[in-house]
Amino acid sequence: MKVLEVGLVAPPPETTASTAASETSLPLTFFDILWARFPPVERLFFYKVPNLPSSPFHSVLPKLKHSLSLTLRHFLPLAGNIIWPPHTPKPFIRYVSGEDGVSLTVAESDADFNRLSGSDFSEADESRRLVPHLTVSDEKASVMSLQITLFPSSGFSIGIATHHATMDGKSSTLFMKAWAYLCSNLGESLSTSSSVSSLPENLRPSFDRSVIIDPSGKISETFANFYLKQDGPSNRSLMLWDIKKNVQEKLIRGTFELLPSSIQKLKKSAESKMNKKKLHLSTFSVTCAYVINCLVKVEETKQDKVLFIFSMDYRSRLDPPIPSAYFGNCIGATQAVAETKNMLGDDGFIVALEAISESLKRLEDEEILRAAERWISYMEIFGLTDTYRIFSTAGSPRFEVYNTDFGWGRPKKVDIVSIDHTGAFSLSDGRNGNGGIEIGLVLSKTKMEAFSALFVKGLSCL
Repeated sequence: MKVLEVGLVAPPPETTASTAASETSLPLTFFDILWARFPPVERLFFYKVPNLPSSPFHSVLPKLKHSLSLTLRHFLPLAGNIIWPPHTPKPFIRYVSGEDGVSLTVAESDADFNRLSGSDFSEADESRRLVPHLTVSDEKASVMSLQITLFPSSGFSIGIATHHATMDGKSSTLFMKAWAYLCSNLGESLSTSSSVSSLPENLRPSFDRSVIIDPSGKISETFANFYLKQDGPSNRSLMLWDIKKNVQEKLIRGTFELLPSSIQKLKKSAESKMNKKKLHLSTFSVTCAYVINCLVKVEETKQDKVLFIFSMDYRSRLDPPIPSAYFGNCIGATQAVAETKNMLGDDGFIVALEAISESLKRLEDEEILRAAERWISYMEIFGLTDTYRIFSTAGSPRFEVYNTDFGWGRPKKVDIVSIDHTGAFSLSDGRNGNGGIEIGLVLSKTKMEAFSALFVKGLSCL
């Protein structure tokens, strides 16, 4: 791969009488601060353009770059940085016009585009080269960075890295769809008229932080103090945790799909074994239970307990509900626990499903925001790897990432690249638009082969 350029893309300059730089700030809520030192979320979108000109600087790149600038007018904080000055109790986002912008890397690759975007299996490092580095230091951290990689005569990819303390998956997807909308509506003249640069209501972000209410008034302080005490005291460093998996074998990125018919079979199988228990038989719960069951058996988990930590979107769950286009983090965590010995048995799928169902029931029964006070304890559990085998998810089918069309059609493939560092498995809508669920995993070659065999065999026996 050859890097062609690296630069900053900023929102269009506003017409004002003053040329002095202006500063805009945006506070972080307790939903945001929870993720202050988590690794960035990295996604990769592949777009097939069979007739991509030999010099895409004359077609694809100008449209992508110009529409990106127009999009940042609506998403101004994304062009800024997180800072945590000594005099402030918690970090916040600051954008300085004329100075800040989104880092954009443009590269060209001679790799096989069709293999990377069409195959269900590839070496994990191949995708990692296509996502950008997010600049983070002790003093400040970029909100977002982007990379456009051109595959001559085949297509291009867009890699995005976002700081988790600034946005959740729903928000980052909102940005990508807004950018895609403006790009697809640009003419060849790259018109900047107001009709072209405006967004439909469903793509307009809301940065109104007043809708997030801290029930005790102390959750933000508790979360901020947790980080201040890490390698402290009063450690305001914004450096991110390094939680890369220490694997000796080469890692393989795999994609699996659960078709609607398979999802229904899993639900019916669970119903037949419920023993009059009422389980939460959603697509999410049966998918996660099945994947975790396969993973535990493939790796022959040695820890006594299996712990599944997953996030839920709270936008519609708060009272009153907040706008669907609220931009930031608005996800809460909950956990499901099961005995490993029971997971390794013939009914491991049901055991996992029961644990997930119980955790979802607890979530429905308790006051939503009161649960936030114990989220810090979930992070502390991540260090108890001798007791728990911990699983987590990234992404959601509800984001409908395969509807992100920049004007060259739907993406051929979308990956969450960062799961190679976090160990999570990803979930998304299916690329074929058939209502299925796409599952992403990064495992060693031997475990990937074993998982693939068990995944297929289990479904065929339903």
